Amino acid sequence: MGSKIDTEGALLCQITKLSLIDAGFTVNDKCSTGTTNVVRKALEQGEIDLYPEYTGSAIYILNEGGAKIDEAVSRNAQQAYDTVKRLDADNGIMWLDHAPANNTWAVAVPQKLADANNLNTMADFGKWVAGGGKVKLAASQEFVDRDDALRAFEKTYGFQLKPDQLVIVPGGNTTQTETAAAQGTSGVNAAMAYGTDGAIGALGLKALTDPEGAVAVYQPALTVRKATLDKYPKIADVMNPLFAKLDEQTLSDLNGRIAVKGEDAAKVAQDWLNQQ
Repeated sequence: MGSKIDTEGALLCQITKLSLIDAGFTVNDKCSTGTTNVVRKALEQGEIDLYPEYTGSAIYILNEGGAKIDEAVSRNAQQAYDTVKRLDADNGIMWLDHAPANNTWAVAVPQKLADANNLNTMADFGKWVAGGGKVKLAASQEFVDRDDALRAFEKTYGFQLKPDQLVIVPGGNTTQTETAAAQGTSGVNAAMAYGTDGAIGALGLKALTDPEGAVAVYQPALTVRKATLDKYPKIADVMNPLFAKLDEQTLSDLNGRIAVKGEDAAKVAQDWLNQQ
């Protein structure tokens, strides 16, 4: 069992691991395996058997491999899921049922900054930056480099951040980026965020909405090597009903316990499972 290295990746990994152990499986915990490319390669090479992935991330991965999926597909939840499930089956990777939550890319700014400059949407942010607004964004290298993340926001909303307006943090942990924006670390006043982050409100930040749908839908689901699922079909029976309960509010609340209150991901996962 593997996962990405962000807060929600750890949470979903522990929910899965503990559920499978409860169902009688022996699970080798490799949670927080690495960034998207690292954990995907680990799955493809059989170093791990399953990990939680997002539809939007998978479309990016498949397009990098030459799939040429239309951008409009990535912005439609059902089409995105159906497409990645179909295409990844040819790669020997099976998608279990997706959660209803959409953990898409976002930019969050301090509430005081938003109020002072009337920043409610990424369109507002784009006009503000293009008009000379002083911004320094904390983000992962992945967020900066990917065409469906910062570049998509820049293209859609007519702004462009210079290298000296970026602070790159290792990995994809939005708790780090959001904390930096909240505290003004190194002049940071904007943060890479995810739609289900629990720390945004607690840190006094505001996530800016994406009215034009610049970025893709990111619904989480377990991706499993076909050989593993063929051998252990019970994995789907155990996990599909649980993922169906993971809406945005649920994930935000659980993520907040980890990111803001400092609770261990395994404990948060176990508490939630005990309630189900």
